[in-house]
Amino acid sequence: MVERVLQPLWQAAKTRGSPEPQAVRHANLLQARPEQRSRGGAGPDFPPVRIFSPRMCGRFTQRLSWAELHELMDLIGAPLNLQPRYNVAPGQNVAIVRAANAGRRLSMLRWGLIPAWAKDQSIGSRLINARSETVAEKPAFRAAYRRRRCLVPADGFYEWQRSLPRTAIRGGGTRQPWLFGVRDGSPFAFAGLWERWTAPEGPAPAESLFGPEPGGPVETFTILTTAANATVATVHGRMPAILPPDAWGPWLAGEDIPLGPYPADEMHAHPVSTLVNRPASDDPRCVEPVSLC
Repeated sequence: MVERVLQPLWQAAKTRGSPEPQAVRHANLLQARPEQRSRGGAGPDFPPVRIFSPRMCGRFTQRLSWAELHELMDLIGAPLNLQPRYNVAPGQNVAIVRAANAGRRLSMLRWGLIPAWAKDQSIGSRLINARSETVAEKPAFRAAYRRRRCLVPADGFYEWQRSLPRTAIRGGGTRQPWLFGVRDGSPFAFAGLWERWTAPEGPAPAESLFGPEPGGPVETFTILTTAANATVATVHGRMPAILPPDAWGPWLAGEDIPLGPYPADEMHAHPVSTLVNRPASDDPRCVEPVSLC
């Protein structure tokens, strides 16, 4: 959805020679080099927008049914009609687990955290991840870290390898997606934070990506990341912070627990099709292994 919104904005601004809309600047900054982002540069000429960034943990799979999640996480509340998700992308509504008065409850929240103090929701596209090393200090995350934690159920996550030569990737392209998971195929949970943001009164901004009702609440979340383990590091320098089951309760209770990399010898990986580059691709083909020519 974001791709469909941003691309026309960029083309219109480019044709008029006018300044980039705010949403387009955000997408450019996500793709700019670190030194360009630090000085506010917009990076190279804007390519067709994609949600993933090689610097972020930006896609995962969530193929679990309500019954499986209920048994795994001891959930309370009415069951939800969950469909298998093969390519969860930022900006989409995703099943997450929060602490409730009598247990744990499953809720659907949008991926991309909007802090309660934000003036508009566009910041959410930049806050899909939070570094575990600094999350307790950063203004965007520290309140949620203290009081609003969650678990993000998953059974795999994608990272993109940048170093492969163009001819090594079937179908062209320079970034090869890989799917990572636990070796025995069991589901797991990422450490997450959630927030509730209220849309200001008045009409939604013209360049708003999502446009909630004025004055209405929007609940969003982010996924914590940590340094990559040896399995993931061959493809990407960061990975989602995966919590073992015995840490789920303490994490939701606000305890200070270590968020280091998941054991490398308990994980596996295989290359997958570049279909996952498109948020609209969400079917079993996304997770099937491919051969590298």
